[in-house]
Amino acid sequence: MEKILNVIMRGILGTIAIYFINSMLERMGISLGVGVNMFTVLTSGILGVPGILALYAIGVYKVL
Repeated sequence: MEKILNVIMRGILGTIAIYFINSMLERMGISLGVGVNMFTVLTSGILGVPGILALYAIGVYKVL
């Protein structure tokens, strides 16, 4: 039960982090297009910060 709660909390915090990172990048004029959906919530929930970094790395790869 503790592990499930941990994944849920990381998913919520990861979603908030994605929102703020997207806002900051938009103010800088950079649009990577990392959206908030079930895939990104699960990725950030299961992997944590490395998952969020991986999502943005995929966004940079798509831009190239």
